[in-house]
Amino acid sequence: MKLNELRDNDGARKKFKRIGRGIGSGKGKTGGRGVKGQKARTGVSLNGFEGGQLPLYRRVPKRGFVNIFRKEYAPLNIGTLDKAIEDGRLQAGAEIDEAALKAAGLVRSSGKLAGVRLLAKGEIKRAVTISVTGASAAAIAAVEAAGGKVNVTAPAASAE
Repeated sequence: MKLNELRDNDGARKKFKRIGRGIGSGKGKTGGRGVKGQKARTGVSLNGFEGGQLPLYRRVPKRGFVNIFRKEYAPLNIGTLDKAIEDGRLQAGAEIDEAALKAAGLVRSSGKLAGVRLLAKGEIKRAVTISVTGASAAAIAAVEAAGGKVNVTAPAASAE
């Protein structure tokens, strides 16, 4: 075997079919598209059209409800918070607020988000004072068990 004898195996590279190059090519005239009109052209927009029959997406019943006033929060787990303090991205002694969390890269900053919500996944070993928009009861209990404090800035949802 020499370098000038190297080559692909038979059938390893398939030659592409040149369409629209005359009837002798087997893909001439309509270029394999079969018809004239909209379907023969690019940008066909017939998805979901069923020939005048009521389409499936209109026959199937719609269910559920989308609350347009729903507030969405950036999630922050206490395990992630503890790891960021361990890595030196946050100071445990100083009060940690949402601006510090964004600067440390722990939460994404989006105009649609209503703030940061502290969640109880993981464990925290240090006493920290953190100020967030929302927090779960389990997260508050875990931070307080470690000797820290959680300041929730958002008003509690009233049950009517």
